[in-house]
Amino acid sequence: MRVAVTGASGFLGARLVQCLCDVGHQVHVLSRNLERTLASLPAGVTGTSWVGWEVPDGALAGVEAVVHLAGEPVDQRWTREVKHRIHDSRVLGTRAVVAALERAGTVRRFVSASAVGYYGGARGAQPLTESHAPGDDFLARVCQDWETEALRARAAGVATAVLRIGVVLHPSGGALHRMLPLFRVGAGGRVGAGLQYVSWVHREDLVDLLRFVVERPELEGALNATSPVPVTNAEFAHALGRVLERPAGMHVPGLVLKARFGEMARVVLEGQRVLPARALERGFVFQHPELEAALRDLLGPAALA
Repeated sequence: MRVAVTGASGFLGARLVQCLCDVGHQVHVLSRNLERTLASLPAGVTGTSWVGWEVPDGALAGVEAVVHLAGEPVDQRWTREVKHRIHDSRVLGTRAVVAALERAGTVRRFVSASAVGYYGGARGAQPLTESHAPGDDFLARVCQDWETEALRARAAGVATAVLRIGVVLHPSGGALHRMLPLFRVGAGGRVGAGLQYVSWVHREDLVDLLRFVVERPELEGALNATSPVPVTNAEFAHALGRVLERPAGMHVPGLVLKARFGEMARVVLEGQRVLPARALERGFVFQHPELEAALRDLLGPAALA
């Protein structure tokens, strides 16, 4: 199958492209820095440069499935300008991709990223599945708009799924990459009360789930892309400390995080307890469901280096 991927330069997208190539799919990427992106991907991957919010005509010619991962990073201080970029990169970007796949006429499968932020903050320890209502904070509203744009592809007869992705774990990027320097010197620990849940997922499980969904067009609508065993922030800190064989007793007060990141700090201080009900119902098997085992797999003997 010929599969187009956006966001292929990121630590998730690049691994997905490799996985798709390994199982025999042809991959075409849409990128804002095409030369650099292609240089980091397997031989044989093709691409189209994507500038602004318009996908060039013909960019998806012959493509049968599209995986849309591109979006402005959320983990930064949310100025008014940054919030616009977070919103527009997801909403206008997805709108452009849907318009392009409609023009192509060959796409039969569309899988778009979303995020567990859909459920909003302040949900406490409530287990959240795909059937739960969305939240009403900034990220929740962005995710709702994002998913609405993605699901418009159905009107063109394209089977569409949105994956509400949690905290993706891999040492080369994302939250774990930023946490490791502090934890490796024994300066890591819980953030805020530590009771807020972290809905995490091993990068390989997420890549496998993306492929699982791409190859099953009957699987439509929303799916939570998180481990079936979410943990509290304090549990996460202690597990990472054990894996690194370092103390993890430090505490970052919520006020400190708010002073540095402003409104964005709520994402870390509130969290959500999200469960992948639909993926499990459809028979997807997580290879790394437990946090400490997942961290040991990701970090291995090099963790103490």
